[in-house]
Amino acid sequence: MDKSPDAFRTISEVAEELDLPQHVLRFWETRFNQIKPMKRGGGRRYYRPQDVELIKGIRHMLYDQGYTIKGVQKLLRENGNQFLIAIGNGDMAAVEAISQRKQADAVPLTPGAQPRTDDEMLVGQPKTKPSRRFFSLGKGEEEGPVSADAGKLSRDNRALLQEALFDLLECKRLLDQVR
Repeated sequence: MDKSPDAFRTISEVAEELDLPQHVLRFWETRFNQIKPMKRGGGRRYYRPQDVELIKGIRHMLYDQGYTIKGVQKLLRENGNQFLIAIGNGDMAAVEAISQRKQADAVPLTPGAQPRTDDEMLVGQPKTKPSRRFFSLGKGEEEGPVSADAGKLSRDNRALLQEALFDLLECKRLLDQVR
């Protein structure tokens, strides 16, 4: 008997539906505070339909698009849950609408409404251009493979490697706890 689309799912049902091991879902709960399954007596998890949709988007970005956990966390922080839910569902129209709405919110003030003094200016303008890794768009000259004789990595590549190292060390720590 199939469940209603609005029914809560157990961790095993979600794991099977998204082709993920259950321990990965538990791990992602520690990394993404947006994933909050309801827990019943004995710690049994029940995922809401929106939780499953969000996990589907996270899975797509991590596994299909090659994002790191920190990269997906940044996407969630900057664009919200609905952005990743739309990505997980393949709803590119919704992704585009959310992106346009975000850009519209960032439109500068009209000249009459501009702050008059330096004290009123916002602090903290970005020092480097933001990286646009979504669907491999906007790659800069420094991105991509580094030749063996180059002897250096770009700052972005070094940061990505450090994130990957952190994720691997965390996985090792979790595996060591199980042993």
